[in-house]
Amino acid sequence: MAADSLTRPPEAAEDWTIPQAWDRYTAEEHQVWDTLFARQAAMLPGRAAREFLDGLDMLHLSRPGIPNFEELSEKLGKATGWSVVAVPGLVPDEIFFEHLANRRFVAGRFIRRPDQLDYLQEPDVFHDVFGHVPMLAHPVFADYMQAYGQGGLRARRFGAIDKLARLYWYTVEFGLIRNGDSLNIYGAGIVSSRGESLFALDDPSPNRIAFDMERVMRTNYRIDDYQQAYFVIDSFDQLLRATLDTDFAPLYAKLETLPDLAVTDILPEDRLITRGTQDYALTKA
Repeated sequence: MAADSLTRPPEAAEDWTIPQAWDRYTAEEHQVWDTLFARQAAMLPGRAAREFLDGLDMLHLSRPGIPNFEELSEKLGKATGWSVVAVPGLVPDEIFFEHLANRRFVAGRFIRRPDQLDYLQEPDVFHDVFGHVPMLAHPVFADYMQAYGQGGLRARRFGAIDKLARLYWYTVEFGLIRNGDSLNIYGAGIVSSRGESLFALDDPSPNRIAFDMERVMRTNYRIDDYQQAYFVIDSFDQLLRATLDTDFAPLYAKLETLPDLAVTDILPEDRLITRGTQDYALTKA
């Protein structure tokens, strides 16, 4: 939920936070949440990572209606020290990273209309809370998110925000994780989407590639449709260690000398888990 060249709305504080105003949600808005929740909760067992499902249970997100951020933050704070704060929408990069670095997750407070159940371009409260917050109850992933925020503050000095954004996209938003011989989903953009929850694991179209930090940060992504490539981690410990152990300054310098990769590219050194047919993308084209 970060972007550049934004003007802070007058109702937002200096850190861009706003009250959630939970008591202003209508019955119809709460019903939209309940409909989306029921649909995703029914299909995610066996598909979503165990850590995500554990977070859903621990935070009691199955309770009817849009969650109250204060109550959610109290539970989350006891588990991993994180809180959830409302923002008016996209926020500047520096604000976004500053919140993450201090274990505050920024979430939009609005919810989509009933006719937008299947797709919404801008993240709403269902994407942000249902999709992201359960993983913040997992200590290792919670540490990864804080490390990412701290890394984002440093990346601004190197002019490398676009490279670091790819890491967020292919892990936090659209990441897959190994589960024995199968794969599970943990990325918020997948778990909050019925269509992509099916596509990411079942469709033969996308490439599924073993996670590599440099590879991920060279790879472009698309924001308007299902992904043509997913990156697969072995564990959340691997993801955290890769972030903490990487010296990003020389990596950013190296990336400046290398061409960006298209979402369909496959490199000789890639560890392919699934070579995709790309049929979905070709049909859409």
